[in-house]
Amino acid sequence: MIVGRREAWTGRFFLVLLMVVTVVPFVSLFVTALHPSGSYPAGLSWPSEPQWGNFAMAFQAAHMGDLLASSVLIVLGVVPISLLIATMAGFAIGHLRMAGRRVVFLMFVLGLTLPFEGIITPLYYQIRDMGLLNTRWAIILPLIGLFMPFAVFWMRAHFINVPDEISEAARIDGANTWQQFWRIHVPLAMPAISSLAILLFLWTWNQFLLTIVLVDDPAKRTMAGALGAFQGQWGTNIPLLCAGSLLVLAPTLIIFLIFQRRFVSALLQGSLKG
Repeated sequence: MIVGRREAWTGRFFLVLLMVVTVVPFVSLFVTALHPSGSYPAGLSWPSEPQWGNFAMAFQAAHMGDLLASSVLIVLGVVPISLLIATMAGFAIGHLRMAGRRVVFLMFVLGLTLPFEGIITPLYYQIRDMGLLNTRWAIILPLIGLFMPFAVFWMRAHFINVPDEISEAARIDGANTWQQFWRIHVPLAMPAISSLAILLFLWTWNQFLLTIVLVDDPAKRTMAGALGAFQGQWGTNIPLLCAGSLLVLAPTLIIFLIFQRRFVSALLQGSLKG
């Protein structure tokens, strides 16, 4: 009984410690963003007169409206296509058990080991030869390819646990493979698809490295990528820089808070399936 209580209190202590470590940087950013523009705040001291206008100033100075539109276009180009390809590939590898599926799956698993930093140089020359430098396609196309290994791995983990009896019953009713996929398996896979969509959205929205290397125009980058240009222009104005960082962070935080229950339930569903 004493050991159980000790383990429980130890677990709670580490959870609280993890929460503090996670929350304190955001609180520091928020408090610093409320100080007068051009000042150098020390620690977590609350300003005597909070400058809420710093957020509006940062929004205008960084042209956040144009960056928001650019980020939305990039997300719309990456996420739906990645979901479609990954769902079809995961269905073929995990449920249809196509010929050579182990070799194909092994190739996707090996793709998980490729870091973005290790391929950025050859990717730059390839995008340059394709004439896509300084366009949004220079971000969209590489991200689709780089996200594929994890996305296919994620969807295969779902489809491999779907009972074969479902497809056999649909086949008896006259449904072909395409109809089985769209009318039966895709609706059943919606928890896995929605959670994958959240991950792809977060990774695309926060993409930084590819955007600054492959796109020179900040207006064609993601909001996170354009933050580098904003930092170069306002790097000495700490409150304004913190306000801009919070504006960049806000959409991802809002999306996660809205869909966190669906995301966590999909993770738990996958863990229960083993």
